[in-house]
Amino acid sequence: MTLTKKFVAELVGTAMLLASVVGSGIMAERLAGGNIAVALLANSIATGAALVAIILSFGGVPGAHINPVVTLSLATRGDMSWRQVAGHIAGQFIGAFLGVGVAHGMFGLPLFFASHHARSGVPQLFSEAVATFGLLAVVWGCAAQHLATIASAVAAYIAAAYWFTSSTSFANPAVTLARAATDTFTGIRPVDVPGFILAQGIGAVTATALFRWLSSSSSPEKEMTKKKRVLFLCTGNSARSQMAEGLLRNLAGDRFEVCSAGTQPKGMHPRTIDVMQEVSIDANTQTSKDVGQFLNQKFDYVITVCDRAKQHCPIFPGAEPIHWGFDDPADAPPERQMEVFRRIREEITQRLRLFLLSNHD
Repeated sequence: MTLTKKFVAELVGTAMLLASVVGSGIMAERLAGGNIAVALLANSIATGAALVAIILSFGGVPGAHINPVVTLSLATRGDMSWRQVAGHIAGQFIGAFLGVGVAHGMFGLPLFFASHHARSGVPQLFSEAVATFGLLAVVWGCAAQHLATIASAVAAYIAAAYWFTSSTSFANPAVTLARAATDTFTGIRPVDVPGFILAQGIGAVTATALFRWLSSSSSPEKEMTKKKRVLFLCTGNSARSQMAEGLLRNLAGDRFEVCSAGTQPKGMHPRTIDVMQEVSIDANTQTSKDVGQFLNQKFDYVITVCDRAKQHCPIFPGAEPIHWGFDDPADAPPERQMEVFRRIREEITQRLRLFLLSNHD
């Protein structure tokens, strides 16, 4: 995916988030009749629901992080190029202000107007550090799971953090800065923004460092343990599972023993070889295999990469089942196949990087 498309994905996804946060805050305040608890309840429920939808919609787009601290954490861990960071963060901040403007437009308010909602003091700053630490902990802790699990976990955490933090859990620098431009229920005074963003940075750095340590090798004995085995499974074992096999082997070196198979294997698709060659991976040595030949083998992970394979996947005792649903690039029209194959390759790469974060030995 091009940097332009990633920028647009960040912009639109973040705009939708801010429109949801600010818009639901305006509606909640108008309908609550001065009852702040009721307004906060409505705002938190709407924000949590919107987060699930937005993450499911844009989380599968490579590079759509919707939060600068997530982008920076990924770059710090080497999971994305620092050259791409500026574009991602620009999309997030521009999208945040766009979302505020959209919310104001829906309720007949000025496009932007500075907030007078004071959010200051050590307890609130500490709350923001805690809130952002928790958000990053949820992201890294669920990194290897299905996108729906990540979306639900993040949304549930943010909805809860509205209530257990005194700051109501902004946990996002782009969101924080944009909310200074709305003098409504969800606003924050511009003067309070720097402290919030600093606290968010501290929380993000702490969570990233903790999960790096938790997933690192802790003893010589751990270094000597047997490599984990991963089986990628799709229907034809011609494209998605083959790309996942080659990409994981390339990204992880010799950390994993990687195989792929199909429930109805039909040979390697020539476009698979072409798009893998573009990223300097030779897929000519990989062959299409039937899942039946692996039934008596032990795996640590069995990862299905298409919905049909998930439905027909045999049971592998002791293996952790994971499902990542990707479109079948072979279904694309011939004139668009290379474009779609490239997109699926990048989507698989993004998911594998998250998978490796939770298996950082």
